[in-house]
Amino acid sequence: MDMIGPGTGQSDPGTWLLDRIDAREQALTCQIEQTQAEIDTLTARLSELSEAIEHLRISRKTLIFLAEEDLAPVKPTVPPATVPDHPAYQQILAVFGEAGGSLRARDLAMAMDLPLTQNDIQNVRAKLKRLASRGILIETEPGLFTQPRP
Repeated sequence: MDMIGPGTGQSDPGTWLLDRIDAREQALTCQIEQTQAEIDTLTARLSELSEAIEHLRISRKTLIFLAEEDLAPVKPTVPPATVPDHPAYQQILAVFGEAGGSLRARDLAMAMDLPLTQNDIQNVRAKLKRLASRGILIETEPGLFTQPRP
């Protein structure tokens, strides 16, 4: 067994010291790599935990917001139905007010003292359809119109 080191008769003590430094450097490099791997693992875990806590905070804010909201269902606001400005529409609604029931375009044209030509009846029907599209009248069946009940 040949011991190499200072005082063992080796002729170059500098080589022995350099070998020892190299061995120590390799051991420290290995420890650094292991520590860096542990740091990477812990950093990933820290990121996962931070994301999880952020999700909980968002959930808490959402639940508090919903709890503070008025729980009554919100009904959509429907703008009031507007009657077109033309006097014929006012006259149509006046006839419906007096009739108190359902009317067809032909009946309405008679009540308004209009000529019973196909063109005049079609014009009345178009006005009735427009009033129905605005919710002012209801078409209960094809061609039969009435006022909605409150």
